[in-house]
Order: sequence, then C-alpha cells, then structure tokens
Amino acid sequence: MTISTPATETPGMPAKVGVLGGGRMGAGIAHAFLVSGAHVTVVERDADSAAAARDRVTGTLSKAIEKAAVSEDLESLLRRFTASTDAADFGGSGLVVEAVPEDFTLKQAALRTVERTIGADAWIATNTSSLSVSRLADSLGSPERLCGLHFFNPVPASTLVEVVLGPRSSPELAEAAGNWVRGLGKTPIVVRDAPGFASSRLGVALALEAMRMLEEGVASAQDIDAAMELGYRHASGPLRTTDIVGLDVRLGIAEYLHETLGERFAPPQILRDMVARGELGRKSGRGFYSYS
Repeated sequence: MTISTPATETPGMPAKVGVLGGGRMGAGIAHAFLVSGAHVTVVERDADSAAAARDRVTGTLSKAIEKAAVSEDLESLLRRFTASTDAADFGGSGLVVEAVPEDFTLKQAALRTVERTIGADAWIATNTSSLSVSRLADSLGSPERLCGLHFFNPVPASTLVEVVLGPRSSPELAEAAGNWVRGLGKTPIVVRDAPGFASSRLGVALALEAMRMLEEGVASAQDIDAAMELGYRHASGPLRTTDIVGLDVRLGIAEYLHETLGERFAPPQILRDMVARGELGRKSGRGFYSYS
C-alpha cells in the first residue's frame, strides 16, 4: 500500500509545481506531486482543456483514495490543485514539468513559455520519451536548468522515472531531480541524453520486432505477448504495452529513432497502417486488442 506523505518531509521537494499540459501524462504527473504534498498548477491551452484536465486529476485521485493508496481526502488534495489557461500562474513554482505532445517544435515553444513565466531559481523538466533534451535546452536562455523527467504511463502506478541529463544540465539539478523522484515514491535511473534514452530505446526495439512477427504470421498477438509475460515475466507483453502507450506515440518515437539510429528502428508497415486507420490502442478502443 502506498500512503501519501507531506512534501515537506522530502528534502528539496518543491512546495509548488507546475505542469504544462493536462492530458493523460500531465494529469498523472500532477496526481503524483499532489499526493506527495505539493501545490500543483496545470496549465492548458483553453478553458475546455483545463476543465478536462481537472476532471482527469480528480478521477485518478478518487480511484486512489477508494483503493486506500492515498490517505489524504479528496477535498484537501483539490485545495492544492489549480487548472488554468494562463502560464503566468506558474509564478512561484520551484519546478515546472512540460508534458505536451511528443513534437519537437511544440515542446520548444512550450519550454520557452515556461522559462518566461518562472523565477530565475526555478527548474524546468521535459517529459519527452525520446527527443533530445540537449536540443530542447538550446531554445532556452538558461539551458543548465533543464533536464528530462520521463514518467511512465500510468504515472500514479508506475515506479520508474528516467532522469535525463544533457551536457549542460547543472550538477545541482541532477541531485535535485533524483530527490524529487524519490519524494514521489518512485525510483530514478539516470541516463545520458541519447536517442530514446534507455527505456524507450529498449521498449520500442522489442515492440517493433513483435509487430514484425505479427505481420509475418509467426504467432498471434496474444501468443507473442504471452511469450514475454510468461517466459520473461514482463508485466505486459510488447503489443499490449503498445496499446497502452498509443500506437501513434510509438510510431512517432520509432520514426525519430529510425532517423537517428538507423534501419533497425524502421517502423513496420502494420504499425503505419493501423495508425492511418485510427487504431491507436486503448484510447481509441482498438489497437492490437479490442477495448470496446
């Protein structure tokens, strides 16, 4: 059982945290910091998106409370939560985590917005799962205060966070990031900024090979997944995991890794075809499995 504890018990945990982007990942990141005691502000592009982000966070908190995974009551948690459309509300934050979709240009613009609205002593993190943290840092006036914090979906239940350090990430940031992750009750691994980092590079390589096997008729999706779940004790097989992550997300990462690391990451045609048909996994109701 995981019990929430006040952020003040964790040295270095920011009292106020901002999250730019309130989709599934952003809402999950907000949830994690809220149950650790922080005040959290999520900023979205418009009022409808902000309301949807608030609903997501409220929903995941309610489920965690029902399962006794969080000891604090919902009303108290929500008193520390704000969903906004104005990045100026990040003022006073010790950390802002960017969690917009995995598009380099979009993330660059988002990070510039964050830097304009926070204090000089605040840290910035990007939740990218594969893009170069160093190149993203190039768009900032103070690149030394950016690191990658690669959370995993679903954030509240996951226990791993990749801390991605570029060549200009400050040593103080590296130490602080590890403390934040441990303060969330998760385990940090520290990786050098490289395409796909550690987890995405390995996870995508396995998933693409599983897709090629399915495409070639080697075995069914269920049996390919069972091979990894039962034979290698993976909690979820590579195709089911792809459904959870999103086929469109996996395709974007594979295309980036193909461009940077070569042919072994070329996306199989089955993945391109499924994305073109709108079969994006659990979020669309159909991927390698049906979720109707």
